[in-house]
Amino acid sequence: MSALQDLRVLVVENDEMSAALLQMQLVHSGALVVGLAASVAEALRLLEEANPDVALLDYRLAHNETSEPVAAALAARGVPFVLATGMTAEQLPVAMRSGVLLIKPYLSAELSKALARAVGRSSASA
Repeated sequence: MSALQDLRVLVVENDEMSAALLQMQLVHSGALVVGLAASVAEALRLLEEANPDVALLDYRLAHNETSEPVAAALAARGVPFVLATGMTAEQLPVAMRSGVLLIKPYLSAELSKALARAVGRSSASA
């Protein structure tokens, strides 16, 4: 069984093609994608409705937005997150450093391991 089996994941990614690919990868790994959001407002709305176990956040979103407000809302609810970015931890705002950092570009296996680590599951079978 995959370490991501039945894991409820909220994906925050402003690039439609990347979001679709992430959704396919996650579903293939046994996760349940409870929402795809391209903006902060959409992500916050989905967070209210979807009750995810974990979120996958792209740091930079469209229209000069970042996922910082989403990370803050997740932290307030005790929902872990994986931050996918090309930035290093030192380049990120302090509030974003509580998530598991996934450096772009990454492989599907690295995504699975990062999500499993964020929720404290073994990634041996991921």
